[in-house]
Amino acid sequence: MIIGIVIAACVVLAVLAFFLPRLSRRPQNGAQRTLGAGSRAGAKAPGPLGRLFSKPFSSSSRAVGRSGSAGRRARGRMPF
Repeated sequence: MIIGIVIAACVVLAVLAFFLPRLSRRPQNGAQRTLGAGSRAGAKAPGPLGRLFSKPFSSSSRAVGRSGSAGRRARGRMPF
């Protein structure tokens, strides 16, 4: 379920960044902030479990950031 939500967020952000690059920054930051909160909450688990629980959130945050920047970069490369 979480994987589907992250994939949908990445797709929506990439499309939004392509069509409205300046307006895509706020939703991207909001998504990354939310995933960062999950990562920080997971990191509070003791020992190696903390790294194990926080890793999916941090990698999802990185994916959201990359999809937004890829949409803006693709928009910049368009000839028109």
